[in-house]
Amino acid sequence: MGKVLIINSSVRKARSQSRKLTELFVENWKSKHPNDRFTHRDVGLAQIPPIDEAWIASAFVTPAERTTENQRGVRLSDELVSELKEHDVYVLAAPMYNWSIPSGLKAYIDQVMRINETWKFRSGVPDGDYVGLLNGKKLFILSARGDTGYAKGGKNEVMNFQTSYLQFVFGMMGVNDSQVISLDNEEFGGELFEKSKQMIYEKIRTID
Repeated sequence: MGKVLIINSSVRKARSQSRKLTELFVENWKSKHPNDRFTHRDVGLAQIPPIDEAWIASAFVTPAERTTENQRGVRLSDELVSELKEHDVYVLAAPMYNWSIPSGLKAYIDQVMRINETWKFRSGVPDGDYVGLLNGKKLFILSARGDTGYAKGGKNEVMNFQTSYLQFVFGMMGVNDSQVISLDNEEFGGELFEKSKQMIYEKIRTID
């Protein structure tokens, strides 16, 4: 029995295209993996606080040396990191906001990028040699974008600070088995967007 973590980051509810992608993903995954368990984490509608000085004071102290006071600084972070460690598959739904990701998702990433928890320096000292600690995980990035051409080799590739960034940061944490599925052309609407939806929905349904 596997454990699947669904992370939604859109600030929209019913009108969110990325949330519709996760709904379809869950429906398809359940049909093929009926015994798997799902956990839902919302970082778009439920506010994730940004890291602050108390967080830094706690995160860079070894657990054995933390005081009761600075333990509070990473309480939520500890919960989020444990959640990542406990799950096998991550499904991250991210709309493109201003060629990047929603602020809530950035705050979430800052909370889980933890030295000696999700990544470390191989030598134990800052030397630029990073090692990810979330091993054996699989990541699906479900993105929704208004325009098109953001994929590798596309006309807007250089403007993609969304999926390229997400693959990079999760790769830094050791999650190198990742797949990007992007629903584009939302801004255009009409037949063009409907064709995009049909293609992407079918692609999600083929996921095993």
